[in-house]
This record gives sequence, structure tokens and C-alpha cells, in this order.
Amino acid sequence: MKNRVIIGGQWGDEGKGKIVDSLSAQFDWVARYQGGANAGHTIMRGDEKVVLHLVPSGLLHDGVKGLLGGGMVVDPWALKEEIIELEQRGFSIRDRLVISSNTHLILPFHKRIDELAEDKLTRKSIGTTGRGIGPAYMDKVARSGLRMGDLLLPPENLERKVIEKILAANEILASMYDADPLPSASIAQELVVLADIFRPMITSSYEVLAGVRNGSESIMFEGAQGVLLDIDHGSFPFVTSSSPTIAGAISGTGLPPRCMHEITGIFKAYCTRVGNGPFPTEILADEGEELRSLGGEFGATTGRPRRCGWFDLLAARYAVDINGMTGVVITKLDVLDSFSTIKVAVEYDCNGEPTKMFQTGTDVLPACKPIYKEFAGWEKPTTACRTLADLPANARKYLEFLEEELGTHIIGVSVGRGAEDMVWTPEGVIT
Repeated sequence: MKNRVIIGGQWGDEGKGKIVDSLSAQFDWVARYQGGANAGHTIMRGDEKVVLHLVPSGLLHDGVKGLLGGGMVVDPWALKEEIIELEQRGFSIRDRLVISSNTHLILPFHKRIDELAEDKLTRKSIGTTGRGIGPAYMDKVARSGLRMGDLLLPPENLERKVIEKILAANEILASMYDADPLPSASIAQELVVLADIFRPMITSSYEVLAGVRNGSESIMFEGAQGVLLDIDHGSFPFVTSSSPTIAGAISGTGLPPRCMHEITGIFKAYCTRVGNGPFPTEILADEGEELRSLGGEFGATTGRPRRCGWFDLLAARYAVDINGMTGVVITKLDVLDSFSTIKVAVEYDCNGEPTKMFQTGTDVLPACKPIYKEFAGWEKPTTACRTLADLPANARKYLEFLEEELGTHIIGVSVGRGAEDMVWTPEGVIT
């Protein structure tokens, strides 16, 4: 069984949850390797919608084990609520979920600092979800954060450690933001109670993934966000605080590159972005609103309307190249069913200079104007399609162009919200 890495190829929200759900039943493990509750993976079970923020999507299948890797930052309060909600809906979670002892904790002061810092930025704000992700990663890099392994301490030691952290954070809240202090004792006591819930799940990821390293078990790596939001390779500073790229899968699980056989990028048939920052192919006014409405483009985590635009071939090729993607899945093709004309950015005009290279620098990217190639739309429904032959001819032409230009196989096409609304094309769409 080949292991598979699932990577968002654009600005996030590409429909990774559905693809993980579609493929994960055949794996022993599904591992989240970066990010936190700022992710929102939406999965349909018939007419019922399941939104996951921390729990790996594969755990909706019986028999699959889930890992929250050390590259994540986890809000234990949010994780408890998510587990309880899933169990109330009939999913068995606690006996199949393990949490790396290296995973860093998000505490209430991280969320408070996140909100206050964003407010202070005003017009230069990044558009953070306010979930405390950035401040928690700051503590991790500063080597001062608390980790899941700390929940294994004796209660009195854990309580003292948490109180010390919150008192230090209260000084920052007062001096930098003139904000009220957080109640250190009560928060510490809450975390002691949460420790009892999570203690059976916390372990060494190195130990539990031994079967993956020796080849006796298989794994799917479930990424959050997207390549263009990567802290190192995205449109800095309008990025997330972790690595949604292949590098994050390696560092966030501790598994070596030889365990990563198939690297699958997920791309929408168009493009969206949540939050601030440059977005060269953004469509404004009525056309952008139509795409948002047809695609249901509202954040699963925040509910914010997503910015919508045409497919950006420069950005997509960049994502394929730096991750070594062995195949891609195109999602939401059906959203384009009613458009008479569909556009793809094939080049930028950057201050009068043409380029086919994606620009990550936010001093350059805002000046880049897309040059489009236009395609005739198919203006026919695709949701019932299950094979390439079922797709309208113009939809095939669109996909064939994307596959040729991306330089890797399109191994699947999503044509609806349901798990069954897929056209699988393991050998690619060009015959």
C-alpha cells in the first residue's frame, strides 16, 4: 500500500476533507501534520454535514487510526468539544485517536493576544482566524510553550506550570495591549481536568508510527491550509504560521521522506482566498459574487465570505513544483457548469514586464496583473458524471489543458459535494 500526502495547492479551502474522506478508508493511519483549529474540513455524509477542525478526517471510517502530529498546535478545549460532538453523532474517536506528546498547546492567552494583535494592525491586518495559532507557534519557536506531554505531569506540577505561563502572559497583555489579566488559577484547574481526558491518547509519535517506517502499516498525511499560505513559501506576511507543504509533513510527523510515496495536490477548478493579502486572479463585483454563491464559498471555520477568482496557473505550477506533486485532484468542477466563458491566468504582467513565474513577494505580487487564456464553458451539469467519457467535451478540454500545463496527472475530479460525486482518473485525463 502506497502512503499518500494530501496538500492544498492554492490558498486553502480546496476541498481536502472530501478527498481525504474518499481515500482514507484504505489506510491504517491518517495524520494531521500542521496547523490547528484554524482549519475546517467539511465532509458530507448523505445530507448531513460534518465539519472537522482538529480531528483527522479519516476517523470517520471505522478501523482507521488518527494522529495529531507534533507539527500542530492544539486548543485542548476545542479538541474536547469536537470529540464529544463527533461521539454524540455516533463516531468512535477516543479509542482510535493518538496525540503526539510533542504537540504544542494553545492556551486562552494565545487567542487573546491573537485578537488584540490583529486589531492593532488595522489596515495592515493579516486576516487571522483569531484561534491563537500564530502566538502558539511563537511560543514554540521561543522554546517556551507547553506541550501535550506536559499534561502527563502530576496535577500539582501541571497546575503550577500553567499558572506561571498565564501570569507571564498577563504581563504582556497589560504592557503591550493594556488588556485585563486572565484568571490563572481557574484556567490551570480546567487544564488539569482536561489532562484526565487526554492522558490515554498522548504518546510518542515515533513509537506508534514504527509500523509506517518499516512498511507494515500505511498512512495518509492530511494537510491543512494551502501551499500559498506556507510560512516559508507563501505570500509572506499574509500566510499561516506553519508549513502546509511537503516539508511540514516530514517535520510534523517525524516520518522520513521515504515514507511519502504519492504526493497529491488538491486544487479547485477556480481559486479562492480567505483573509487579506494579494490575489492576482480575484474577480470582483457581480461575477465574483456569482462564483461565491454557486460554490458556497464561506469559511468552514469563520463563516467569512471567501474571495473568488479564476484558476491561477502560475501559482498552481509553483505549488506542484516545490512539493514534487505526483498527481493532483481538481475539485468543484461543477461550480463552473453554468459559465459561458472560463478563464485561466497563464502569465502575469508585472509593471510592464511579462512573466510566467509565480511571485511570492508581497512587494511584487500586488503589481502583477493576470493575462488570461479563455475557454468556452460547457453549460451542462456535471454532477452525475462518473467517468471521463461522461464529462462534456469542453470540460474535458479545460482539464486536459490544466493537466498538460501542470506537468502531472489529474488523478481525480470532484463534481459535487457528496463522496460519490467523483470522476477518478488515475492514469490522467489526456488519452
